[in-house]
Amino acid sequence: MIPQPSCKTLSLVTALFLASATALAQQGAGLGMQQQVPQSTQQPVPGQPGSPGTPAAPGTPTDQASPRAYADQAFVSDTFKNNQAQVQLSELAQQKSSSPDVKQFSQQMVKVHTQLTTQLEPIAKRLDVSMPKKPSRKEKHEMDKLQALSGPDFDTAYLQAMAKEQEHSLKEFKSEEAAQNPVLQKIAQVDMPVLTQHFQILQKLAQEHNVTIGGSK
Repeated sequence: MIPQPSCKTLSLVTALFLASATALAQQGAGLGMQQQVPQSTQQPVPGQPGSPGTPAAPGTPTDQASPRAYADQAFVSDTFKNNQAQVQLSELAQQKSSSPDVKQFSQQMVKVHTQLTTQLEPIAKRLDVSMPKKPSRKEKHEMDKLQALSGPDFDTAYLQAMAKEQEHSLKEFKSEEAAQNPVLQKIAQVDMPVLTQHFQILQKLAQEHNVTIGGSK
């Protein structure tokens, strides 16, 4: 039987989220300024006139866009998908979880990852990256699996699914610190501490609920 969370655990989760929410808000304000990148420093976007990979006239040889530029596009697309998955999982947790601390965590995850998506939207437009229109087959399978669970079994599956998503997100943000686009580079650098703190909250919850994630109990 999974023990109920203590008041101490709920207080810890609340305190950590207040700290990380403040940090994210401050960083978001800074990024709003960063997104006004001078024209001379803006990186070329594949498919736009004058960019690598876009011909000036029919029959004119073209330069290929750099692999890093495509990596930046892939990062934004993947982050959109990851945010969407965490929001959908967490919305389900608010409905089905039997634990106050898990519900509190899931509520904050909806807010945080919705905000991260909004933060990326301006640069996504410049990179010609769109939001996914529907969950992937893998995400749909995960949601169907969680829909069939309830009580402690649901909490266990939810925390494990979120751990996978967050570990993947941290890996992506770490690699994007070397981004070609200066705005993406800044986003990766300032959001990494916030995402790391959220994963630490998740690890604490997993310990309290006796759930094994990432090789730790």
